[in-house]
Amino acid sequence: MGEQLSISHLSTGLVFRRGFFTILPLVLLLPTLRINGQFVSSPFNCHKTCVCASNIISCSKMNLTSVPVVLPQYTAVLDLSFNSINRLRAEWTPIKLSRLHSLLLSHNGITFLSSEAFLYVRRLRYLDLSSNSLRLLEELIFEPLEHLEVLLLYNNHISQIDRTAFYGLINLQKLYLSQNQISRFPMELVKDRSRLEALTLLDVSSNRIKALPLHELQTLPAWFKNSLYFHNNPLPCSCELYNLLARWHLQQISSATDFRDDHTCFLPGVQKEKVFTLDLNKAPLNCSEVKIMDEVAYLNQFLVLNCDTRQRKMLKSWALPDNIPVPSANNSAVMLLDGSLQIGPLMSEDSGVYTCYATSDSFNETLYVTVKVHNFTMSGGLESMKTAYTTLVGCLASVVMVLIYLYLTPCRCSCCPGQGLNKSLPGDSLHSSAVSVSQVHEETGQEGGEGGDKAFLNRHVAFLEPKDQLNGRLNPIGEEDEEWQGDNRERRKSDAESVSSVCSDTPMVV
Repeated sequence: MGEQLSISHLSTGLVFRRGFFTILPLVLLLPTLRINGQFVSSPFNCHKTCVCASNIISCSKMNLTSVPVVLPQYTAVLDLSFNSINRLRAEWTPIKLSRLHSLLLSHNGITFLSSEAFLYVRRLRYLDLSSNSLRLLEELIFEPLEHLEVLLLYNNHISQIDRTAFYGLINLQKLYLSQNQISRFPMELVKDRSRLEALTLLDVSSNRIKALPLHELQTLPAWFKNSLYFHNNPLPCSCELYNLLARWHLQQISSATDFRDDHTCFLPGVQKEKVFTLDLNKAPLNCSEVKIMDEVAYLNQFLVLNCDTRQRKMLKSWALPDNIPVPSANNSAVMLLDGSLQIGPLMSEDSGVYTCYATSDSFNETLYVTVKVHNFTMSGGLESMKTAYTTLVGCLASVVMVLIYLYLTPCRCSCCPGQGLNKSLPGDSLHSSAVSVSQVHEETGQEGGEGGDKAFLNRHVAFLEPKDQLNGRLNPIGEEDEEWQGDNRERRKSDAESVSSVCSDTPMVV
């Protein structure tokens, strides 16, 4: 009986152990067969799960909840768009896909990107993460993708971007961030030390940006302005914003001309009325009209003319006024390495229109720069202004002194009001009060004593003119005096002799 019990226990243990080792492999396979509650096919089946065309694998619209595992190493293009892959984990591909250059993950509802999601796909040149549910771009999230050229992140819910999120993308050329919730313009991408040197297109349109670094944007080269899009943002209206867009419009910058009606702003006030930015030269702001000014220079000055083209890395050449090509042995006009033209020392003959011809495989452009050289040096012009200013001040001072001398000199003579003017006296006539010295002596002699001395000290000034230039005024000693006869004739003769000894424009003290 005991032997039977021991045999039954032994058989039961063998069955348990056999069942355990049978179930164990299935348990270990569960992590690979079930991800996010959904089973996926493993290994990858190119005929059932996706559509394959040589090195292109398209798994679009397959209702996938995770990336198929064990993808072929020869995969160059992987399309996973229009699925339900909402998390891109670090282990989404267990092997390195060194030939993969294009990864499409749009329309998946992705909410999470692992910081190690791109470690095994470092050769990517095109990454499409558009139309998902991303809200945050963490630090150094794209650092492994040093070969990436195009990054699509539009139509997400991105509101926060770490300043180092795009660090390491040294070959990135096009970055699309439109239709998000970004509230700050990422100026560090184009201006600061973290600038992406290869970047030629930046799209931040249709976001929540309320302020732009207008001065910094104006200093950017034309080839970058041509692909800088910031329309459909809630920007406040200002004349500075109008000047920026008006200049770009005159220069035929594509981002301004192609989306002219999409560049809007909100007027200050309670109602926040939305208007077209390029209409701010009208009411209510009445911004000044923008014109492109010519280059102004002076003699002996050096001037650098920029060939600011709308495309990068174009072949440039210059022509002098009258369409004369720049000679190679000409020291006064030298073409620099960046395509600009340095002219100088300038002469007045250097005024005119300079032409820059820019060519490339797909685009040609011609720019005209008008130079006006003033016929004096900058220092000479300043000295002339100083001399003119000094002369003007001297003239004004002279006029003031004459007015003070004529109108503010104290008057103590008998002809002044309140001094007992006697009109019946012959000495008070026009002739006696103007030029007669002897009459003054006679009058002082008649007054006698101390009164005569005081009258002699009260002197007047009269300005005389030659007899033949009277300008219509009475001649105090002219022909009309011939009617005076007798004793007066001799006295008038002595008066005329005394007057003739004085210059016509010299004041006489009487």
